[in-house]
Amino acid sequence: MQTHGWGRYPVIDSKAKTLEAADLWRSPFIPTGNFRSYADAALYQHHLPMKPHQLMSNFDGETGLLTCDAGVLLSDIVATFLPRGWFLSITPGTSQITVGGAVAADVHGKNHHIRGCFSTCVESLTLLWPDNQEINCSATQHPDIFSATCGGMGLTGIITQVSFYLKKVSSQWINQLSVKTLNLRDTFVAFEKYKSVEYSVAWIDCLAKGNQLGRSLVMLGEFYQNRDLQYRSPSTVSVPFTLPSFTLNSLSVKVFNELYYFKQRKTLAFTKTSVQTFFYPLDSIHQWNRIYGPNGFIQFQFILPKAASFEGMQSILTQISATGFASFLAVLKLYGPHNDNWLSFPIEGYSLALDFKMTKALPAFINGLTDQVVALGGRIYLAKDALMTQSQFEASYPNIPQFKTFRTEHCLDQHFTSQQAIRLGL
Repeated sequence: MQTHGWGRYPVIDSKAKTLEAADLWRSPFIPTGNFRSYADAALYQHHLPMKPHQLMSNFDGETGLLTCDAGVLLSDIVATFLPRGWFLSITPGTSQITVGGAVAADVHGKNHHIRGCFSTCVESLTLLWPDNQEINCSATQHPDIFSATCGGMGLTGIITQVSFYLKKVSSQWINQLSVKTLNLRDTFVAFEKYKSVEYSVAWIDCLAKGNQLGRSLVMLGEFYQNRDLQYRSPSTVSVPFTLPSFTLNSLSVKVFNELYYFKQRKTLAFTKTSVQTFFYPLDSIHQWNRIYGPNGFIQFQFILPKAASFEGMQSILTQISATGFASFLAVLKLYGPHNDNWLSFPIEGYSLALDFKMTKALPAFINGLTDQVVALGGRIYLAKDALMTQSQFEASYPNIPQFKTFRTEHCLDQHFTSQQAIRLGL
């Protein structure tokens, strides 16, 4: 069968294995969830689907500790527990990923500056190693296995079960403050001014130029305390077919950006926003990745140290605006300190995520931007990466030797691999 990540680039032929198969360990494979990583992190000639394993086996209503199979979707957790007054402590911008995928990518959300990555709420997890050896680990039990696995992109074993804490909430609604900024400096000032707010994210007009470079809508939020927990899964629409490549271009994106930026007239605006709209705005559009055309797209997400963030973002946005590479999804976030997991993405600073339609000229452009990010002490998010080179990777993730030694010592490199792992020399 043909498989691809959410960016629909690259596409490869891959055969599925099953946990029960007698020949499971005879050839290398990559465990997979819902294929929502963007590029080749979950691609290889053999893969092991974990999504069929979706049992929620235990929940402690006092502490919020949930134990479930790795194939459970975050959307199912929200639908099950939000009406009971519980929500995910850390959630990325889509609910359509599995719990195992959340661990493997050590995902983060709009509250990293306060709560950190997904691994911070994980009490323990269970791995399956070659010859069906079961390993239980946590931050205190086999901490090396835990640090390698959280952010390890599925290369340290089959995550079968995870125990992690949900957070207590009193509403299905978010009290959202939207701050309309005039330029990038104004945007950074807003983030710092409101950094005590639990959730923060900014949409940036990446095609704005001159004095308007980096103009944004910064969205900040906290849960309401109104006891309204009557959550219902939202209705959705779907992109029914892959749009022609010419549909998305610098002109159409510029029009979209103008409309989106000026939809808010005031500098400050308070709105009562649903959980779905605030955390997962694109989940309501099934197959939205089809809008980028038949060649797919690249999501380029990088992070820079705080001291280099403003100048670095300004330089990169200037280049994007000048070249006309169009991204109508441009998301800026503030991050707190780095954790101890070996391949976890965040460092203290700011990240920018951009979507680019795949073209022949794009890889060279992305390569140049990546060189700049690495030179500034930043790095690329492995869950989104499609084009990073081994040398760029090794210059930006200092714990790679430790991770590779761990895989070799436990013979994991003989059983777990992916197209991304091969490309990056893991």
